[in-house]
Amino acid sequence: MSSRVAIFFVLLAAVAASASESRTVTYQSGDETVSGVLYMPEHAKGRAPAIVVIHEWWGLNDWTKDQAAKLARQGYAALAVDLYRGKTTADPEVAHELMRGLPEDRARRDLLAAVKFLKVQKNVRGDRIAVIGWCMGGGYAESLAIADPDLAAAVINYGHLSTEKETLEQIHAPVLGLFGALDRGIPPESVQKFESTMKGLGKSVETHIYADAGHGFQNPANKSAYRPEDTEDAWKRITAFLAAHLKKK
Repeated sequence: MSSRVAIFFVLLAAVAASASESRTVTYQSGDETVSGVLYMPEHAKGRAPAIVVIHEWWGLNDWTKDQAAKLARQGYAALAVDLYRGKTTADPEVAHELMRGLPEDRARRDLLAAVKFLKVQKNVRGDRIAVIGWCMGGGYAESLAIADPDLAAAVINYGHLSTEKETLEQIHAPVLGLFGALDRGIPPESVQKFESTMKGLGKSVETHIYADAGHGFQNPANKSAYRPEDTEDAWKRITAFLAAHLKKK
């Protein structure tokens, strides 16, 4: 066996071992049962900080699960929630309909229930729970931060933003927001107003707008929008931000 082939099988085994750390879970949200995939860090000592991971308008697909697994490898318990009750798509028109058909109050209830689920896990630190989301999930990351005053941190990746003082004053978690200057749905002016309003309220907030990026720039499936260098920088920012707020002593 050549050295290259040997290395390939070692890497393949490592990926398989990492995947074995995930499991499908269910939890109650009102009278309904919600499912998700829980990823745990390998060889974790003690209780791990946790992150609620919220999918794009495509649903809980493999890309979102990969992001959750990536966070688990950084030492977090990552719960990838399924707001669509098992539905996924790669068709933008279907995704639009799925997003429109998702009741906001139900989604918020599901996310609050996800936090509650994590808090009772014996290997999770209940006082160190954050949220991260992309696209539609980014908007719901902000929504969860508004609804849960005990959240430890929130990462909003090109998600819809509130700008009203009355709404933003309910956020107590530090917020990191990552956006594209070419995003027609979330223009830089909206991001800047969000940040200035948050700072005016004395909130902890950091935003970054990538000059040559549009909406969905972190997902390789968005072939025309994907920006690998910006994505790499975004993950460096995400990693540093989460570590500062979830791994502090």
